[in-house]
Amino acid sequence: MSFPVYKYDKSTELFKRATKVIPSGIYGHLGPAEGQFIPVSKWPMFAEKAKGTYIWDVDGNKFIDYMCAYGPNVLGYCDPDVDAAAAKQTALGNCTTQPGKVMVECAELLVDTVASADWAFFAKNGNDATQGAIMCARAYTHRKKVIMFKGYYHGVSPWCQKIDYPGVIPEDVANNIMLPWNDIPLLEKTIEENKNEIACIIAQPYDHGNFHDNAFPEKGFWQQVRKICTDNDIVLIIDDVRAGFRLDLAGSDHYFGFEADLICFCKALANGYNMSAICGKEFLKGSMSALSYTGSYWLSAVPFAACIANINKMKALDTPKMFKEKGEKLVNGLVAAGKEHGFDLVASGAPALFYLRIANDDSLILHQQWIAEMVSRGIFLTSHHNHFINAALSDKDIKHTIEVAEEAFSIVAKNNPEIFG
Repeated sequence: MSFPVYKYDKSTELFKRATKVIPSGIYGHLGPAEGQFIPVSKWPMFAEKAKGTYIWDVDGNKFIDYMCAYGPNVLGYCDPDVDAAAAKQTALGNCTTQPGKVMVECAELLVDTVASADWAFFAKNGNDATQGAIMCARAYTHRKKVIMFKGYYHGVSPWCQKIDYPGVIPEDVANNIMLPWNDIPLLEKTIEENKNEIACIIAQPYDHGNFHDNAFPEKGFWQQVRKICTDNDIVLIIDDVRAGFRLDLAGSDHYFGFEADLICFCKALANGYNMSAICGKEFLKGSMSALSYTGSYWLSAVPFAACIANINKMKALDTPKMFKEKGEKLVNGLVAAGKEHGFDLVASGAPALFYLRIANDDSLILHQQWIAEMVSRGIFLTSHHNHFINAALSDKDIKHTIEVAEEAFSIVAKNNPEIFG
């Protein structure tokens, strides 16, 4: 079977227009500047519409989308139940002088759903949540320093970027301490050397960073970290912005068998409606209340209504179980297809947000070539980011993806005879 190779004439022209009036044309992770689209010519730049697990670009090309808008598409684009709840609230009001009662209802639902939550605080982006959590921890402890683990990504505020990034100055990251995963003795030593100076540890529930294989923590790691934080009056923050609700509807800390003091959510909260949340323990409520931290759109009602519908539907569908089953079926099929053509395709991390890497060469060039051939045949992936399963993905979609993968592997092998000859 041969699949048509897409062309992107309209998308290319639109991107040229965009670069004249928008920095980078498409800035941030949705555009080509982050190194995920290699070569750029193989990717569409602009979408025309989306439905279920599919997106269509401005040239009319249809894709099975495994990026899911980088995570927010958890039920499927334009889910009828979530959109109906949002439309109903839109008719009542969205951004108003006072928050709607739906804000309280949403907070109550999160407290009932998230195992470690006694309260919920709302914002808009994942960065809003992680930034607020750090501020809350510092307000509570009256300390400055923050421990993070290698491979971290906690947003775009200067404090959580790298020292060599444009616009970041040494003072922004002066209180950051980066440690490797799973090294409890080094963590204890670092805390002892910075006695009464560590405000918090902030970490993703497992290492699901970019440009490297994803990995779960060693057994017992989080339980030891939890005890260390408790013993040293350090606030334990879990950044569940990316993995949240995909492993466990009660939170990823619950999945790994411990309780965070603060846990940050965003992507899967409202199926694409713009909101984020910090959930926390009762002892931190006063510190969170004391912060001067808000925004013009943070308490808009429509996303709260969407969130309620989304969480209730995820519960009804048992989406973590669904995502695990769909993800395993997909990655097992992709790995087997690669093996048939001589490729060592490594799938890592949770099946619900799987990471892929062709391990035949360390340069990652083969992997980039394979991903590009997939995208140009209607399977939307990126080169060095984890991918996402959504509830609208069907067995037929998975079968089609594996069939395209087989052709893409064959083409890459043919183009690299020095390796596969």
